Amino acid sequence: MEETLKQQDSNCLKVVLFGPESTGKTILAKQLAAHYNTLWVPEFSRSYAEEKSKHNEVLTKDDVLPIAIGQMALENSLAKQVESLLICDTNLLETKVYSEAYYNGYSPEILNKYAKENNYNLYFLTNIDIPWEDDGIRDRPNERKNMFNAFQSTLIKNNIPYVLLKGSLPNRLEIAIKHIDKLIKNN
Repeated sequence: MEETLKQQDSNCLKVVLFGPESTGKTILAKQLAAHYNTLWVPEFSRSYAEEKSKHNEVLTKDDVLPIAIGQMALENSLAKQVESLLICDTNLLETKVYSEAYYNGYSPEILNKYAKENNYNLYFLTNIDIPWEDDGIRDRPNERKNMFNAFQSTLIKNNIPYVLLKGSLPNRLEIAIKHIDKLIKNN
């Protein structure tokens, strides 16, 4: 189990988009990957939830570890395919925040361990100042502020520096590129 949640060594810089649902993370991940001619790691929980939904099933706390394992498998696989930069639509720390929010503070100890141990070079926290969009999977339009606060407080509690992305999607992209360019230049 431990090896499946461990971030494998990689030479690439890793940027993670972190924040509540419907804040533009996936759009931004795709745009950044295109801009830098690199790969992006999709959100495993989305495809996992969509598959369960096809069978009229909902996510439960028993799904937290399979989602975390799937997320790390995707990230580790894609990190082997890039040399300089990998854009991550999410990470284990985000899985931990969602687990705690959805399951009354529940988060498996092994997830907590690797959510803290796995490293990223840059975090972007996505603000809730763009409209929420119903996609059939998203389910908490009235909890956006609480979720944003949970994400932000997690970064602060863990002493993780971050850049807040707010405003329009083009504005977010511009800010993200500026910070990633600086990261690349300094490494």
